[in-house]
Amino acid sequence: MSTVHFAFATAFAVALMAFSSAPSLAQEAPLKPYKDALFSRFPVLESSDGGAYEVIDYQELRDINERDQVPERRVKSSYVSTGVRRYQENIALQLGGRVVEVARVGREQNAAFTVIFVHGRGGDRRLGVNDYSFGGNFNRLKNLAVLNGGTYYAPSVTSFDERGAEQVALLIRHAFEQSRGRPVLLACASMGGMVCSHIARHREAAQYLSGLAVLGGPPDPGFLTTPAAKRRLPLYLSHGSADSVYPAEAQKAIYRKLEGAGYPVRMTVFNTGGHGTPIRMTDWRKLINFLLTAG
Repeated sequence: MSTVHFAFATAFAVALMAFSSAPSLAQEAPLKPYKDALFSRFPVLESSDGGAYEVIDYQELRDINERDQVPERRVKSSYVSTGVRRYQENIALQLGGRVVEVARVGREQNAAFTVIFVHGRGGDRRLGVNDYSFGGNFNRLKNLAVLNGGTYYAPSVTSFDERGAEQVALLIRHAFEQSRGRPVLLACASMGGMVCSHIARHREAAQYLSGLAVLGGPPDPGFLTTPAAKRRLPLYLSHGSADSVYPAEAQKAIYRKLEGAGYPVRMTVFNTGGHGTPIRMTDWRKLINFLLTAG
């Protein structure tokens, strides 16, 4: 990591402490813009609850066919910056007597923040670091992490039950310790959302987390009773309105329940979007900034 990046990470950590102790600054944005013109500026069709709930205009012809050089396989080069690969490596971590295979992007130690992404069924760590699929969205996440002094982990999860969640719990603690207690955020996509539900109920893991995100995942009706909810960990929900795997209305019901209880929650719905749309379209900078400042 360069001296410039190290200096920025130090400044970011100091600023983040200020955010956590000053609710009036909750709308500030710790992560600086990165390719926002390409990834952040989509028309908002509906907004309510002070902006906590948004419906975003999603159009397949524009957001897939015009964005990709080869639809759903390779995004146009303007959406990616591959220099970030110099900070990326595949490693096998020995944690709690288990081997957890991860791709890590960014600093090994003293990260200003950490993001852990859990893939869905049929995926592994390669999905979360693919630069060109999903409209370049993971490349942006990688760059946001590195440029802001953070670390990004994409683990290979062997199952989506308690066994798989235990792997993630070990990684959460590892990231927390490596960063000396700075924020650790967990994002789960599709069936990986079951891991987020297990982690929310994992007392030890919840103690090391600063926020949760579920992208196109299953609803968790019992979330408010979990250790994570008792700690009021911010929750970000992202969903396609036409999701045929996990219907959007079920996730909206969870949002309404949490919002009605005054919980720190945000939901983004992509109009006409399907099951995989949140992975392509979720604004990682908006998601991370919310989780870092809403607690």
